[in-house]
Amino acid sequence: MSLGKPIWQATRKFLQSILSEDNPELRDSKELRTKAFVPQKQAKLHLPVNIGHYSDFYASKEHASNCGIMFRGKDNALMPNWLHLPVGYHGRASSIVVSGTDIARPSGQRSPGKGQPPVFGPSVKLDYELEMAFFVGTGNKLGERIPIQQTRDHIFGMVVMNDWSARDIQAWEYVPLGPFLSKSFGTTISPWVVTLDALEPFLVDGPTQDPTPFPYLQEKGKTAYNINLEAKMKPCDASTYKTLTRSNLKYMYWSISQQLAHHTVNGCNMGTGDLCGTGTISGPGDDAKGSLLEITYNGRDEIDFGNGIKRLFVEDGDEIVMTGYCQGEGYKVGFGECCCKIVPTTYRE
Repeated sequence: MSLGKPIWQATRKFLQSILSEDNPELRDSKELRTKAFVPQKQAKLHLPVNIGHYSDFYASKEHASNCGIMFRGKDNALMPNWLHLPVGYHGRASSIVVSGTDIARPSGQRSPGKGQPPVFGPSVKLDYELEMAFFVGTGNKLGERIPIQQTRDHIFGMVVMNDWSARDIQAWEYVPLGPFLSKSFGTTISPWVVTLDALEPFLVDGPTQDPTPFPYLQEKGKTAYNINLEAKMKPCDASTYKTLTRSNLKYMYWSISQQLAHHTVNGCNMGTGDLCGTGTISGPGDDAKGSLLEITYNGRDEIDFGNGIKRLFVEDGDEIVMTGYCQGEGYKVGFGECCCKIVPTTYRE
């Protein structure tokens, strides 16, 4: 990744050639195929890179609006800065895990009600967030910035991400500095990194931005990616998954190029393997809400899984599976699964 885009493209071209049905080198050599291929069911998946730093954005207008209406009302749904810059915060890289890794329910302080003192214990409003994330391939020096016209030369590729959120802990702790314990306990990513070259055929027009962003955030041409996203949930006492969210990255208001350009406009130095999350990707319509916070209206409306099984948030033993794919003519570009099971808290007071 650190070698730069020409090497990424040459490597991809070689892999496409060696795996082509017209190339006999692997096709006709059982010995080479035995060395080169591992059945997926036997493969142990790892984090694709050593993640040095991690930032998370809040770039979906639908998600920000849904949350804003819930907590501040329709007239104040978006904060004054939201339409002018990609809002973000610095997350915790050490707790990012690969798909299939269990995550323990976090504990922390939460408020039982207005005017009441806080209580301590396991989160009771544990939520998923349907996101994507991009890996930085080549970074920039401290004090320099990555111009928006060059961002795609610095972004290696993308993964599906579930940025777990303890809503009750977050509501108590986030003022004035933002999420802390409510986010740092775990983030799940898919193991397959899909390069921007593979995603280029799926570039589409992004949402209209009004007001016009500052020049350092203005980009030309198609800016969004048509990536279908889905989140499914299987309660611990259920036998099947239920699809809760169907969304698409193309709905995201602030593009990944704008996110990277904004991240570095102050001279912040990015490094190879740094990860940037898009924030929850919600879309228009009730079936495109990217979190349980939105789906249940912060615990007001239960989700019915049948057989008497209902949920407001994620309970111990529940499993979440997220997937993403681009649909071409006669083919798909997939991202693999981003799956995780929540297990009981490890904290004992």
